[in-house]
Amino acid sequence: MPDFATPYWLSQLLKSRPAPIDWKRAIRTAVAIPAPIALGLAVGQLNLGMLVSIGALCASVTAISGPYRDRFRRSGTAVLAGAIGFFLGDLVGSRGWWTAVLVVGAAAVSAVISAGGNNASLAALQLLVYVVLGTHEAAVVGPLTAAVGFLIGAAWALLLSIAAWPVQATAPERRLVGAVYDALADLLATSGTPAGRPARQQLTAALNSAYDALLAARSRLQGRDKVYLRLFVLLSETTPVVEATVAMAHARHRPPKSVSDAVLAIGAAIREDRQPPELDLPDSGSPRLMALVEGLRAVAEIMTGDRAVDEVRRPLPARPGPHQRVVHWFDEVIAGPATWLHALRLALCMAIAELITVVFPTERSYWVFMTIAIVLKPDFGSVFGRAVLRGGGTFVGALVGALVLAVSPNGWVLVVLVAVIGFLLPIAQVRNYGMFSTVLTPLVVIQLDLGKVGSWGLVLDRLLDTVLGCAVVLVFGYLLWPGSRTPRIGGRLADAIDTAADYADRALRADPRGRSALRRRTYRQLSDLRTEFQRMLVEPSAAGRLAATWYPAIISLERVTSSVTRLAVEIERGDPIPPAEEVQAAVGALREIATAVREERDPADSPVLTAPELTKLSSDLAAVVSGLRGPELESPRPFRLVRRFLPHPSHG
Repeated sequence: MPDFATPYWLSQLLKSRPAPIDWKRAIRTAVAIPAPIALGLAVGQLNLGMLVSIGALCASVTAISGPYRDRFRRSGTAVLAGAIGFFLGDLVGSRGWWTAVLVVGAAAVSAVISAGGNNASLAALQLLVYVVLGTHEAAVVGPLTAAVGFLIGAAWALLLSIAAWPVQATAPERRLVGAVYDALADLLATSGTPAGRPARQQLTAALNSAYDALLAARSRLQGRDKVYLRLFVLLSETTPVVEATVAMAHARHRPPKSVSDAVLAIGAAIREDRQPPELDLPDSGSPRLMALVEGLRAVAEIMTGDRAVDEVRRPLPARPGPHQRVVHWFDEVIAGPATWLHALRLALCMAIAELITVVFPTERSYWVFMTIAIVLKPDFGSVFGRAVLRGGGTFVGALVGALVLAVSPNGWVLVVLVAVIGFLLPIAQVRNYGMFSTVLTPLVVIQLDLGKVGSWGLVLDRLLDTVLGCAVVLVFGYLLWPGSRTPRIGGRLADAIDTAADYADRALRADPRGRSALRRRTYRQLSDLRTEFQRMLVEPSAAGRLAATWYPAIISLERVTSSVTRLAVEIERGDPIPPAEEVQAAVGALREIATAVREERDPADSPVLTAPELTKLSSDLAAVVSGLRGPELESPRPFRLVRRFLPHPSHG
C-alpha cells in the first residue's frame, strides 16, 4: 500500500506553536480596534471611524507585551512609519505610473531599513504596507485627513498598551525575571524526562528576554535607577542557580520538593515585588544540589536586604556613542551586499506585480502589493513558508470577511464581530502565521471595504489578488531568485561550535573568569540557530533537507554545553579538575567540527575521553559528529548536498 504520510516540511509548516494566552493584550486589542468604529457609527461618520480603526490596528499588532519602554519604542516607531506611508500613499493616490514608482521606491527603501534590526524591520514593513493602503484610501479622504485619522487611532491603541506605565513601571521587567525562576522550576521538575529538553530551551528563552530588557534599561539609565539596578543584580546573581540547575538536569538529578518550592517562591516574590518567605533548604547533599542551595540563599539575601546590592554590582560596558552607532550601522547594514540584494528582490517583485496588474487590471490591485510586502520578509521566516501560509490563511480569512460584508450585518453587529476578531488576533499572532493571516484578513477586508456591503464579488476579488501576490513571490522572489533555496547556515553553525569550544576551554580548566558569560553566549547562539533551522524546516528544498539533517547536531551541541556546565559546577564544589590533555582533546574536537563545517566536509571521529568524569561529554561530542554526518542513506551526504553554497562564516 502506498505511503501517504504528510511530508515533514508540511507538518512543520502547519504546526501551531504552544503559547499561553496573553489575556490583557487580547482584551486591549478587542477594545482598541472596534472603539473608533463604534464612535463613527454613533456620530454618523462610519468612514472616518474605519480610518481611525486602521491606525489602531497598526499599533495593536506591533505593541507586543513586555517592558513599557520597549513597547513604546517598538510600536511608536512602527506607527510613525505607517503614518508616513499612509500620508505618501494618499498624496499620490491612484495615478498610474506615479503610483507604481512610489510603491517600487518604497519597497526598496523598506528593504534597506529592514536590515537595521527587529524594530527597524517592523517599522519598514508598516511603511510599505501603509503606502499601499494609502493609495486605496486616497479616493475616500484627503492625505492630511488620512494621516491625522491614522495617528489618532494609533495613539489610542498605544495609550491602552502603556496606560499602566506610571503605576507599574517595572512590572513587565519583574515578570521577565520571575519567569526565569518559573523556567528553572520546570527544568528541575522535568529532569530525566522527554520534557527536559523543551524546558531547557524555555529557560534559555526566558534568560534572553530578561537580559535583553534589563541591559537595555540599564544602558539608558546608566545605573541611576535603583529599582532597575536591583533587578539586574538579582538576575546576575541567578547565574549560579542556573548553572547548578542545568548541571542537575543533565545528571538527571531531581532535587527535594522543598528546593523546587523555594525556586518558585523566589520567582513569585520577584514578580510581586516583595521579600521571599523563609526558605526550607537542605544543609547537605550532592555538590550540584549544594551549589543550587547556596545560589538560592544568595539571591534571598539580596531580596531581604541582608546583602547590599552594591556589594555585587557589576559594571556594564560603555554604551557606544552616536558616531560609533552610525559607523556600525553603515558597516553592517548599508555596506553589506545582502541588504541591497533584498532591496532589489522586493522592488523587482513589486515592479512585476505592477506590470501584471496593468496588463490584467484588477479592481483592487493594492491587495496584490500588500501580499507581496508582507510575504517577502526573509527576516520574519521562510519566504516559501510565509507565501503558502499567507495564501491559505488569506483564502479562508478573505472568504469569511467577504461573506460578512455580503450578508450586510447591522452596524452594531459589525462592531461586535470586529471586537471578537480583535480578541483573537494576538492569540493567533504568536501561534502560527497562517492562523494569524486567517484572523487578520477578515478584519482588514471589513475596514477597507465596508462600503461594498452586499457585494459577493469581494470573495473572488480578494482570493485572486492574494493568489497573484503569492505567485509573484514564489516564482520571482523564491524559485527564480539566485540562492533563495540554498542553505545559508554553515557559517553560523561553525561560529556557535567555536563559542562552545571557548566555553569548554575556560570552564574545564577551572578558570571562572568569564565562564558564565561564555555559557550564556553559547546558549543564545544555539537558540538563535535553532530558530533559524526551524524556519528552514518548512522548505521542501535543499535548505529544508539540510536543516532537518543537521537539527539533531544542534540538540547534541546543547548537551555538550550542559555537560561542560555540570563539570564546571562540580569542579567549583571541589571535584578534581579533568586531565589537561583530555580537556585539550575535547576542545580540539569541537574546533575540528567547526573547521569541517566551514570546509564543507564530514568531521573526523571525536576522541574517546577516558577520564570517568568526561564519559558523558565524550558521548555528547560523538553525537554532534553523527548529527552533522547525517543518516547513512543512498541520497547525497549533507555536505555534498550543499557544496559550494555554504557562505563564509562571517556571512552565514
